[in-house]
Amino acid sequence: MSVYHAGSRAVQDLAGVRDRADHVGRSLGQDIKPVAAAFLGIQPLLVVGAADPRTGRVWASPVAGAPGFVRATGPRQMSVVGGPPPADPLATAVTAPGTPVGTLALDPRTRRRMRLNGRLRPTARGFAVEADQVFSNCPKYIQRRESFERVPDREPGTPRRLARLEAGQAGFITAADTFFLATVHAGGADVSHRGGNPGFVRVMSPHELSWPDYTGNAMFLTLGNLRADPRAGLLLLDWTTGTTLQLTGEAHTEFTAGGERTVRFLVTEAVETPAALPLRWAAPEYSPANPERTR
Repeated sequence: MSVYHAGSRAVQDLAGVRDRADHVGRSLGQDIKPVAAAFLGIQPLLVVGAADPRTGRVWASPVAGAPGFVRATGPRQMSVVGGPPPADPLATAVTAPGTPVGTLALDPRTRRRMRLNGRLRPTARGFAVEADQVFSNCPKYIQRRESFERVPDREPGTPRRLARLEAGQAGFITAADTFFLATVHAGGADVSHRGGNPGFVRVMSPHELSWPDYTGNAMFLTLGNLRADPRAGLLLLDWTTGTTLQLTGEAHTEFTAGGERTVRFLVTEAVETPAALPLRWAAPEYSPANPERTR
């Protein structure tokens, strides 16, 4: 049985990489292997993606804690202490049993990342995810940040909800070297990472962003999801101040005759939260895989 749905297959065929995708797809499994469990146990940040059951909008949200707050509690179960704060767009989703969720743990210190997708189960201390897919990705386009520190006295500010991007949010986006992208399909949800040199994400208008889709692992899970369901959520963060910018809307992919791909994202709503995360990371060392110029 294929690990891919029709949306991913369609994009793989457009890109001419179906055979390669079949090979890479063998890395997807349901078990959390010991090396993956050890990786989860040292992370201070987890990104969670899902559709808000009330509105249907897709969001990506950060959950932070002292290392150990995320851990494997079974061969196919990940448990998380805590969750998004009450004002977060996904606060309701993580209290709804059976919610399809995607999660991503990314370690800038080692340029490693791991994705675990499945079904959510609320717990007394937070939530657990019963895994449907567990896999790692290559370090491409991950900016290295050698260390982080917790800022215990940092208090989150009041979230600002916006129907369009203002100058401050536009500047935040164009300065970003990293963002996280939540997508959904009929069978579940997923969170992926996108990275590049600052400026790789372009603000086209107060309601539209675009970014180049760089060459990756050929699975096209994210673009395949968008082909099947255009709903998406973006999370950008300031790695120094902890401020976060969450966007929800719809995205589609444009293909050129030369094989290049550009994703265009239409913003429905934005949420900016000052000092949302109690983490301060070191300055970035940009990935050597980043193209020098964006398309």
